[in-house]
Amino acid sequence: MAKTVLIVDDSMSLRALVKLSLTRAGYAVLEASDGKDGLAQLDKAAKVNLIVSDVNMPNMDGITFVTHVKQHARHKFIPVIMLTTEDEVAKIAQAKAAGARAWLTKPFNPPQLLEAVGKLVLA
Repeated sequence: MAKTVLIVDDSMSLRALVKLSLTRAGYAVLEASDGKDGLAQLDKAAKVNLIVSDVNMPNMDGITFVTHVKQHARHKFIPVIMLTTEDEVAKIAQAKAAGARAWLTKPFNPPQLLEAVGKLVLA
C-alpha cells in the first residue's frame, strides 16, 4: 500500500509539481491550500505518513499549522518537511521548534525532495 503525503501550499502550481514528483515515486498524495485546509484534510484522511508544507500561506501559515498538527494526539508523530522560499535562520528555528523535521527551499530539486521524503517516511 502506498504511503500518503499531504501537500499544504497556497500555490496550486507548486502543489501540482510536488504531487507529480511524489506520484511518480509511488506515493499517494492529498492536497490542501493552506493550514486550515490541511487540518481538515488530516481529519478526513485514514492515514497520512508525511506532510510537506509551505510557510507563508493565507488563513493559517505553515508554522501555526505544524504547531496544531503536533498538538493533536492522532497526528503528532507525522513528520513534516517545510518547503518554502524562506531561508531566514529565525524562521527555520521556529519551524523546528514547532516540530518540523526538515527544511527545503523553493525552487525545489525533485531528487532532493524525494530523498528527504524517503528518509522521513521510513523514520
